Amino acid sequence: MADQRVDIKALDTIFSNMLRAMDQSKNDIFIISERSRKSFDDMKAELEMVENAVARLLTENSQLEEKSRISRKRLAEVSKNFASYSESEIREAYETANNLLIELSVNEMEEKQLQQRRFELEKRMNDLLETMQRADQLVNRVSSVVNYLMSDLQNVGEALQDASLKQNFAISIIEAQEEERKRLSRDIHDGPAQMLANVLLRSGLIEKVYAEKGADLAFQELNELKETVRDALSEVRRIIYNLRPMALDDLGLVPTLEKYLSSTENFERATKIHFISIGKPLRLPTNIEISVFRLVQESVTNAIKHGHSKDVWVKIEWLRDILNIEVKDNGKGFELQEVRDKSFGLIGMRERVELLKGEMKISSTPGKWTKVTFGVPLNSAVIDTIT
Repeated sequence: MADQRVDIKALDTIFSNMLRAMDQSKNDIFIISERSRKSFDDMKAELEMVENAVARLLTENSQLEEKSRISRKRLAEVSKNFASYSESEIREAYETANNLLIELSVNEMEEKQLQQRRFELEKRMNDLLETMQRADQLVNRVSSVVNYLMSDLQNVGEALQDASLKQNFAISIIEAQEEERKRLSRDIHDGPAQMLANVLLRSGLIEKVYAEKGADLAFQELNELKETVRDALSEVRRIIYNLRPMALDDLGLVPTLEKYLSSTENFERATKIHFISIGKPLRLPTNIEISVFRLVQESVTNAIKHGHSKDVWVKIEWLRDILNIEVKDNGKGFELQEVRDKSFGLIGMRERVELLKGEMKISSTPGKWTKVTFGVPLNSAVIDTIT
């Protein structure tokens, strides 16, 4: 069989062209987003003018209706006592009533047109808001992929010398990264993006409430808006923490897991998480600590999201030469044969454990429970102990 060698220079050219194309796509999406935002701001300003005009017309119409009522009453009196009034007085009564009626009709027609314009503006603003959200999501996704290609793939050159290894390695990395990007995109879309969109719409509502119903109700709406902003901030902090727990570098694995599991329990109110660490905790190299953290994080997420578990038990056992981790839940479980080769999350977890030269076991009973265990060898990986 002919010796197959990978042309690294050709791969570099391909990656460079790919990066340029993706970066240009990101810029194009950004331009679309900015133009949409500019149109949104223009429509918002026009909507404010339309609402002011509607408010003014409503006030004028109220005044005209009162005047018209008085004029009709005057006209009825003149008509009833026709002989008691001069010709000029009769003409004045009829003309006044008629002019007020015409003016009121014109104002009502103008108000109807403005109301229709307001409806159209609000609909277009909602469409633009959705377009901006989608554009921002696409920009973030493309930026994440570009950053990944510029950073993580720079060190893959040596591994790509083997053609079969290149195929398996590249596909698994890209799929794993894309899966993480999808999860992050869903978290941002379902959490902060929706909350911020709500903040934008409610801010306009507060202006309207202030104009029509006074400061007290406006301040009430403002307090509710503050709560929404506070929830959005909390959600953003949770997403940032899930991306990279800074406490891992400073405190180590056990305190970081305790903090993460406590935060998850507070966020997932329907699930109780039980955590125990047996033995003396050790400080491990950063790549091992972050890998173990991700394995526990993925297992707990699966137990909550897919297992719908009411209780999750996380146990870490520190032995002399091995670190044992067990994550067990009382969720709905699954058939191992049905998901063994279909769940990319489980495949990624197995690959992560294999990189640590450890072992992973999964057992589950449908409708009852699931248990995931990891064994990670320690020996020379330990750098110092926590005193």
